[in-house]
Amino acid sequence: MVTYDFARVLKFLPDLWRALPMTLWIMILTGLIGSGLGLLLAWAQLAEEKTFAGLAKGYIFVLRCTPPIVLLFLVFYGLPKLLEWWLGLDINAWSRSIFVLITMVLLFAALIAEVFKSAYEAVPKGQLEAGLSIGLRPGQVFYRIIFPQAFRLALPNMTTAILNLMRDAALAYTVGLVDVMGAGNLLISRNLGNYSLETYTAVALIYWALALLISLLSQLLEKSLTIKERS
Repeated sequence: MVTYDFARVLKFLPDLWRALPMTLWIMILTGLIGSGLGLLLAWAQLAEEKTFAGLAKGYIFVLRCTPPIVLLFLVFYGLPKLLEWWLGLDINAWSRSIFVLITMVLLFAALIAEVFKSAYEAVPKGQLEAGLSIGLRPGQVFYRIIFPQAFRLALPNMTTAILNLMRDAALAYTVGLVDVMGAGNLLISRNLGNYSLETYTAVALIYWALALLISLLSQLLEKSLTIKERS
């Protein structure tokens, strides 16, 4: 009969907590770099240049249809082979975190680009015309009028994308990265397969706490932006 000892969950939390910085590092860097790439993809889709728009839409379609674990394996196993064959570059000594980061950035950029595009299109076009009519330059209209409104509209979907990123990044343990999930699997191995349910419960508690924190921060930011816009 399988027994469950919640005291073990509390005992495992400190060990798992020490692996949290790696998870946060992957998420923060992915969010920053992926958002930059996502902005470029959104701009390319909205641009009048059909070549850029076609390439951006093709990239987004392919990445959104690729399971995260498949993409991770393609980058981890395929990228070193590709660069060695193409450029004669040996990257096998690179840290596993770099391959995970590349994977998550590619995936996150495709998801967030659609969020940015939808938010921009949701802002009434009359806002641009009104800004230009009072003498503002196009760049000033975007940063002072369009961007704040688009950002507020995009925030709920951005939060969802970040939560999805947290979930997808947990797959990094499959290539040996010691994040929270990887630390959990190491604990199970150290305990010879015992207390696996307690270990995964502790892992889940950390992810739930992180997701709750992200959601609360998003709600506070959205409320603050709404108040500023009304004032």
